[in-house]
Amino acid sequence: MAKKSKKMQDALKKVDVTKEYAVAEAVALAKETNIAKFDATVEVAYNLNIDPKKADQQIRGAVVLPNGTGKTQSVLVFAKGEKAKEAEAAGADYVGEADLVQKIKGGWFDFDVVVATPDMMAQVGQLGRVLGPKGLMPNPKTGTVTMDVTKAVEEVKAGKVTYRVDKQGNIHVPIGKVSFDEAKLVENFNTIHDVIMKAKPAATKGQYIQSLTVTTTFGPGVKVDKFSF
Repeated sequence: MAKKSKKMQDALKKVDVTKEYAVAEAVALAKETNIAKFDATVEVAYNLNIDPKKADQQIRGAVVLPNGTGKTQSVLVFAKGEKAKEAEAAGADYVGEADLVQKIKGGWFDFDVVVATPDMMAQVGQLGRVLGPKGLMPNPKTGTVTMDVTKAVEEVKAGKVTYRVDKQGNIHVPIGKVSFDEAKLVENFNTIHDVIMKAKPAATKGQYIQSLTVTTTFGPGVKVDKFSF
């Protein structure tokens, strides 16, 4: 087992692992125990009582955080004609068709989000094997396959985050940066929490949220009281 640094040991002393903290208190403690020298990301992690193997329990979607994520994401849009012009006007970083498909096939991934119009999906589908594993494949459920490219690009630039349950029933979502004040982080946290709660599958029995944690990039996890929202 790797030895924990003194900074991490000091941070861990401030967190009571047997306690679930109220939302605002948990966020404040996560900020306080951040040990990174850079402006670390603050992330929340949900462990849900669902079976992701079942189609009706595969939770996935996107939401625009009211205070953004603190990160400017680069957007690539697959579109042609007027839709390509709309994407450029909205602030897309890269816009194209077959040229971008070939560039990505060649190993280029200098972008964070991919948006495509429905008529371009036949070409984009060729990239499923490379974009899929990276979580970059456009999908109607996250609003990234759409004719409204202006809205899609503007939402990403405004702080849109995507969420998707993994095979173990976990969802990880960034809610901002350590430099954000606590109120903004809490507001972002409340926004994603509302979305996760509304996504509860009808087939779920018993306690939906098994555990909930907030943490920074290298900091310790802080348990959150799921009933404190």
